[in-house]
Amino acid sequence: MFESLSDKLNSAFKNIRGQGRLTEKNMKESLQEIRVALLEADVNYKVVKKFIGDVETAALGQNVIESVNPGQLIVKIVHDELVTLMGGANAPLNMADKPPTVIMMVGLQGQGKTTTSGKLAVQLKKKGRKPLLVGADVYRPAAIKQLEVVAEQAGVESFSLGENANPVDICVMAKGEAQMRGCDVVILDTAGRLHVDDQMMSEVQRIEKSVSPDEVLFVANAMTGQDAVNSAKQFNDTLSLTGVILTQMDGDARGGAAISLVHVTGCPIKFVGTGEKLEDLDVYHPDRMADQILGMGDIVSLVEKAQEVVDQKQAEKFQKKAMKATLDLEDFLNQMREMKKLGSMGDILKKIPGMNQLAGGKDLNIDDGELKRVEAIICSMTKMERRKPKILNGSRRRRIAMGSGTTVPEVNRLIKDFEKSKKMMKMMMKGGKRGMKGRMPMGGPPPGFG
Repeated sequence: MFESLSDKLNSAFKNIRGQGRLTEKNMKESLQEIRVALLEADVNYKVVKKFIGDVETAALGQNVIESVNPGQLIVKIVHDELVTLMGGANAPLNMADKPPTVIMMVGLQGQGKTTTSGKLAVQLKKKGRKPLLVGADVYRPAAIKQLEVVAEQAGVESFSLGENANPVDICVMAKGEAQMRGCDVVILDTAGRLHVDDQMMSEVQRIEKSVSPDEVLFVANAMTGQDAVNSAKQFNDTLSLTGVILTQMDGDARGGAAISLVHVTGCPIKFVGTGEKLEDLDVYHPDRMADQILGMGDIVSLVEKAQEVVDQKQAEKFQKKAMKATLDLEDFLNQMREMKKLGSMGDILKKIPGMNQLAGGKDLNIDDGELKRVEAIICSMTKMERRKPKILNGSRRRRIAMGSGTTVPEVNRLIKDFEKSKKMMKMMMKGGKRGMKGRMPMGGPPPGFG
């Protein structure tokens, strides 16, 4: 989402790098570029004005340390102010002292409330909680059925009184139902509208008054930009919002909503949706978001994700074989499938610190079709061929090429890359020339990316 903004901000930083010292002139030129970049990213103009003023005040008020060049200093100042602007620190969910905790999901129609309710249930389930999903949207056709399907996919319980029931009654009875079922969290999926109207606001106000929720979370689509910010403000003026969940943060929009929302509404962003699967909901960390915007990567999130989805025993087995240089193509196939759980190769690379600078500002989006071709080639081999690539003679390679829909040169290149990768990884695992032991996420790159 922030790719365009990142490129423009890094372009602005380049112009000040190499200067002997920070002056009002060269700093104002860079700040003007930053201002334009933020406005083009659909950040609220009042937020941009305050942000630029804060950066300018902080920059002019600092003494330039001899060991720190102006470029590094201005990046640090922008980073710190960006973190402050986007909330400062992660805001955890408010959990009730006495169960059940009641979480009320509100927002406009089509923003992803029902799916996000399921994603939140999955997050809470991972932490040992037992959520109950409640269908309180009696207006949208099949909304309750959708919630039941989402609950089943998430592996949690659901409750509703049907489409003819009163939404307030559903929410009130849900608390008692949760206690009877032993559920310690109630997630209320309330109705939305195509736009803010009095009837909807009156209904959610009655629900809030009747159940006294511990959290009132506004769900907004990040791709709607300032519309999301304006809607959040309207809801915040009517309800006691405690936080925001931004959906579709993996989209290609300009991302201004994520930057302006906290400042405009005063509500913290608590989670961000990063994909279509129920597991694709991340805890929002302003500092990590700032790191990504400024092209600094986000290795902490990458490691956390790896700990969640990667088979640790298989990863350890892979590392041991890599150190002994006994890896085979079957190991690489398994490794590749584990890496796919972390997302696209481009997303993984962007989260590795320094990768953006290493690419020299070039696009880090890698064609995942290359991975599919590599996987197709390996899958077209017999088990013996995967384990002993040296037996791959000309006729075998032709058969593999035909079976995978590729060409013999592509098969040859894969085998060549595999042998190179095996040698390189043995050196890195043993802390060779560059002392890289243990630094490559999940053991190293798959063949085909030499």
